[in-house]
Amino acid sequence: MDDWDRPFTDEELKEIDAAFESATKRRNDSGDVAGAGDESCRESRRRLPESLFVYNQQNEGSNTSSLTPCIRNRSQCSYSYRSSNQAKIVMQYPEMTFKGHVIYSRTTKEVEQSAVELFNFVEEKKRKEGHVALGFDIEWKPTFRRGVPPGKAAVMQICGDKGNCYVLHIIHSGIPQTLQFLLEDPTVVKAGVCIANDAYKVLQDHNVSVSAWEDLSELANRKLDDPKKWSLASLTEKLLAKQLPKPSNIRLGNWEANMLSREQLHYAATDAFVSWYLYQALKSLPEIVDDKK
Repeated sequence: MDDWDRPFTDEELKEIDAAFESATKRRNDSGDVAGAGDESCRESRRRLPESLFVYNQQNEGSNTSSLTPCIRNRSQCSYSYRSSNQAKIVMQYPEMTFKGHVIYSRTTKEVEQSAVELFNFVEEKKRKEGHVALGFDIEWKPTFRRGVPPGKAAVMQICGDKGNCYVLHIIHSGIPQTLQFLLEDPTVVKAGVCIANDAYKVLQDHNVSVSAWEDLSELANRKLDDPKKWSLASLTEKLLAKQLPKPSNIRLGNWEANMLSREQLHYAATDAFVSWYLYQALKSLPEIVDDKK
């Protein structure tokens, strides 16, 4: 193993922390103001609330989940050196994954049953909280030949909490009545990245509207002092200090298959869960105030 690729020892991590604290103290004592690109400055101005925790189920065989703030539990993160013109610290975040129950529906009857369960869940949330948001995403079979259009929206995944995620194989079932009613309900927020494109594709492919959608990238730019075009993966890293795996063999796989694989189901469920989770995290943050106004 090359010395530059080995993990940091505990002693080296302590030295890095000590050097950082010393530099921070010198800057504060001198009265210098950090620049706009200074990460520590941004964190002091846009600190995440203590209630924003990373979902991390410690025991897959248990229904009990543990919510642990990653920034306070550095054992979850790994560090390594990389060689270039100068030494850089590369932090590899642990994976963000859905550990709840995946409900897979393929036939029209199964998808209708799942939609009824979702409808009942939504109505209960409305009675208790008055506001309901669902993580929403779709998948379709890509094309790799010029002139051949991509497939129709084949899979729809919907998640409303950390316990259950519904993966609906709509290329086989179509969109039954209860699911259509839920998608068109203007009182239920559907959250996702680039969700306008997904809503348009559902309309084009299945003639069903998706109402009350919220783009997480646009929401993030109203909440974070770092405007950009966010992806689901980059938002997961920014807010939760987790990485969202996007293996190409699954992401670009055959979503029109007769039955989805375990890997496809896990991928689809995780995307919907993360969309729901990030929406909750972003809504808990205050809007950015423009001091120039």
